Amino acid sequence: MRTLVLDFLLKQTSAISLSDIEKGMSPADRITIYRTLKTFEEKGLAHTIDDGTGTPKYALCLDDCGANEHHDMHVHFYCISCKETFCLPDSKIPHIALPPRFSSLEMNLVVKRVCDQCAK
Repeated sequence: MRTLVLDFLLKQTSAISLSDIEKGMSPADRITIYRTLKTFEEKGLAHTIDDGTGTPKYALCLDDCGANEHHDMHVHFYCISCKETFCLPDSKIPHIALPPRFSSLEMNLVVKRVCDQCAK
């Protein structure tokens, strides 16, 4: 199942939700897919994106992620027309100077607009 989920994610052009993975891999078991995605996250193979829709999306990580250590500090783009979420690995999240009493665990930057395909 892990190989099947990995192959499915490799074919995606945008981040994808658990329910969309389940539909695309039908008749696969939702719980098994979810556990596979969680394993991929733990091993640094995939990351979760919170694009503000209330549904987490999953995308494969870049090469520099490792077990329990993600370095996906890039911007994500959410198209308000087609509802797809894209990783923009060349657009890095800028450093934000926090007051000394705060420390960051993770950062998420989502740009929302219409993608180039929907704008045509």
